[in-house]
Amino acid sequence: MFTKVLIPAAALALLAGVAAAETYTVEMLNRGEAGAMVFEPAFLQAQPGDTITFVPTDRSHNSATIGELLPEGAEPWDGAINEEVTVTLTEEGLYAYQCDPHAAMGMVGLIQVGAPTNLEEVTAAADDLRGKAKNRMTELLTQVTE
Repeated sequence: MFTKVLIPAAALALLAGVAAAETYTVEMLNRGEAGAMVFEPAFLQAQPGDTITFVPTDRSHNSATIGELLPEGAEPWDGAINEEVTVTLTEEGLYAYQCDPHAAMGMVGLIQVGAPTNLEEVTAAADDLRGKAKNRMTELLTQVTE
């Protein structure tokens, strides 16, 4: 009897964990609420296991991680121009990303997954970004919660 109850209970617990994962959509836009060449939302808070889909609502955009501005052990992504890219974020920390052709115009974004384990590294690296990318990333970092 105990086994008959335990196995279904364990299966339900596993399914509950899978069902708890969220899916988010980030649009790549020529113009949005924050101005020209933006991701909307540009800042997102997620949890490990959540999935993000970047949608090229306007043409000539992509989503790609910025260098090594990822949590330790996280997988980078490099979406093609005009193509949707979907990523599942498994490691806690900050994931900085950009639109490759429009990064200098400030088309950057930031995702916080759980605790911001690499906040110092991303904050320091934001100083190395150029032009509007630096200003926008600095602004996005103010939305990070500890």
